[in-house]
Amino acid sequence: MAGAILEARNLSVRFGVGRLTIAAVEDFSFALQAGESLGLVGESGSGKSTVLRAVTGLNKPAGGTILLDGTPLAMPRGLAFYSAVQMVFQDPYASLHPRHTVDQILAEPLAIHRVADPQPRILAALDEVGLGPSYRFRYPHQLSGGQRQRIAIARALILRPRIVLLDEPTSALDASVQAEILNLLEQLRRDLGLSYMLVSHDLAVVAHLCERLIVMRGGRMVETTTAAALRDGSVTEDYTRAMLAASKGFARAPAGTSLSP
Repeated sequence: MAGAILEARNLSVRFGVGRLTIAAVEDFSFALQAGESLGLVGESGSGKSTVLRAVTGLNKPAGGTILLDGTPLAMPRGLAFYSAVQMVFQDPYASLHPRHTVDQILAEPLAIHRVADPQPRILAALDEVGLGPSYRFRYPHQLSGGQRQRIAIARALILRPRIVLLDEPTSALDASVQAEILNLLEQLRRDLGLSYMLVSHDLAVVAHLCERLIVMRGGRMVETTTAAALRDGSVTEDYTRAMLAASKGFARAPAGTSLSP
């Protein structure tokens, strides 16, 4: 699609060999525009996270093309890709090295990318996610779940990427902490001009952060719709209507307001 900064065309991802091959994603396409927040939603096993992992190179596509700024991406991904695209994982405890301090965790990507004078960048990253310098020398086990996810977000942002991939970023958190993290992500997108791809099975989470979303089932696209269509029930596919019925009471917060716990 013209103007897309990140795009997949007819993406397929398969696991296993021979008769044991499983098609996790099949003939899937998307286009993420600059400044957009695009959601991938569907039940567990629908292929949402596999798409994100294929974008990052963690899952090797069996077919199709992934493009950044119109240029097809090669395997393995290079440093330039990771300067532009970063990912926040579902479990903030599992994604942070348990024997590294916050300072070491945030310094590592700067060292890999040979960024000079890392200390100001580390302090700025902590400030952006609402944590002060006193957190620099703590270990992950000394932080709450919400604080760990804030560190994971800070690590993703410290290289100043343009695109952030969010894989169920609030599913491991309490409801009140989920609201804080969602509001933080929305503020960061506005302040830093980020583009998001968000994966979630929770329609309320996707509708809060995303204007446009793709519904997935069995590794394929069911429909492309909007948060407004979810709100007024004007979706076109029975599967999406069934998801709406199953998520009783979800609502998108009005523009310019915070999501209440």
